Amino acid sequence: MKKNKLIFLLVCVLSIIDVKGQETKTLVIGQFDKPDERYAIEVAITDLFTRNGIPSVPSLNVIKQGADPSILALDSIQAKLKQAGIDRIAIVNVRGYDRKFKLSDKETSLKETLRRTSIYHIYREEATSVSFEFIFYKDNKMTFRDILKCGNVSDRDSVIKRIRKKLPKRMAKKWS
Repeated sequence: MKKNKLIFLLVCVLSIIDVKGQETKTLVIGQFDKPDERYAIEVAITDLFTRNGIPSVPSLNVIKQGADPSILALDSIQAKLKQAGIDRIAIVNVRGYDRKFKLSDKETSLKETLRRTSIYHIYREEATSVSFEFIFYKDNKMTFRDILKCGNVSDRDSVIKRIRKKLPKRMAKKWS
């Protein structure tokens, strides 16, 4: 019953989203336990994507706060997302606090990735660097994966500042 209400709410929200012609959008999902961290990352990434020519929408505009994001992998929800002009999903999470983190070769499904929980926060007291993982999906299939390493961080605000500085350069260099 609760899941049906959640799906109904998602369908209602998606029907409200304004679609501009045939422009496709990217849904940005921050995988963080703390709502304030999720909000900060999703808004920052959405802003950066939009400024760099990638129309995007934060997941907070699509699913209710605290809702299970794995419902986005359902076929019916995917169809509603397509109707709303959203055909790609970008998932952002912290992979670790060192500079040596490498990309995984294993391809994971959208459902499996959405079910994962993040054990890391945007910033940790002892950390001087943070590695963010970006995973892109289209039609429930992984299309691209990358790591963004942010060094010389001292607090949460400096992490967001580093992302805003480094991500556009990384997008131009590796994502085009």
